[in-house]
Amino acid sequence: MHRGTMGVALHNKMIMLALCLAGTALNMGLCNISDQAGIFLYLDTVFTVSVTFVGGLFWGALCGALTNLIIHTIWGWGWQGYFFTLCNIATALITWLFIRLFPRELSLDKGGITGNAGHRSLLFRTLMERMIVLILLSFGLCIAMSILGGLISGLIIIFSAYEAGKWGLSGVLTVLMFGENVPIILAEILSRIPINIIDRLITAFAGYGFAVLCRRAGVKSR
Repeated sequence: MHRGTMGVALHNKMIMLALCLAGTALNMGLCNISDQAGIFLYLDTVFTVSVTFVGGLFWGALCGALTNLIIHTIWGWGWQGYFFTLCNIATALITWLFIRLFPRELSLDKGGITGNAGHRSLLFRTLMERMIVLILLSFGLCIAMSILGGLISGLIIIFSAYEAGKWGLSGVLTVLMFGENVPIILAEILSRIPINIIDRLITAFAGYGFAVLCRRAGVKSR
């Protein structure tokens, strides 16, 4: 029995590793599509959220870290870009905290509906609760990523002035919104909020949806 249990655990870990690597590749793909299409969304944490829902904090953080490390290594955005790995790891952490706070609303098993699931009122209430929590998650991610990303970008600009046009959120939105009279870190934080509102709504709902599909396919962390 002990060997059988260890075999199952190893099998599950291998599945999670494969899912983590797949999530990393898909994060990179979405980020590249967004960049090539010029839609000004990040979309580099969707599958970080998915992997966190399915496998927990460790696998989600690993997926997030690998995403940014590989992106900045391949695309050569400079050593400063590696600092943004913290944003992807923080996405996994915040998602994990929401899972701990709202285990029923964010359940992946059978949509989180048990008992009298056939009643339309119960189904509607469950779906509404889930949507509300996912919206809260998206706003939590929006605020956290805006602050963390703005701090990192602002400090890069302060200590590497020649990077201002590169890391100042394309150097456009910040200037249009605030000109040059607002402290750079505050401007970098506030200028990220409009983009992150949309980006994190997509991330939360798409990430959760993909995680549900993975669970339906039988993928479990343990």
